[in-house]
Amino acid sequence: MAEDPGKPKTEGLREEVVEGYRRLALGSSNDALKLLFLEEPSWAELEGLDLFNVSDIKRPKTGGMEIRFYDRCQALLRLEALCGAAEGQDCAQAFYAALANAGGRRQETGIENIT
Repeated sequence: MAEDPGKPKTEGLREEVVEGYRRLALGSSNDALKLLFLEEPSWAELEGLDLFNVSDIKRPKTGGMEIRFYDRCQALLRLEALCGAAEGQDCAQAFYAALANAGGRRQETGIENIT
């Protein structure tokens, strides 16, 4: 993917961070479950797995496998914070515009203030 020369580098980094949190929060864990049921996976099989949302894999001496995932709720909260910070200005302006328009409509329809 070619970078846009007019776009600041921090904006590209921000998009990558947002996409990473989106993958953590909403990504599939099917490949992690597939790994759980593979007896002795080959390197080729491992390279083909999408384990982005896996934080830790352990194979205890007693046998079996333990797979830990990143916290999806935390990822959603951070994603909301990132998107909210970027869109906060626009959302606030839209909110105030909607309030102003609602006040204008109230006067046009003859609805009185009930307070």
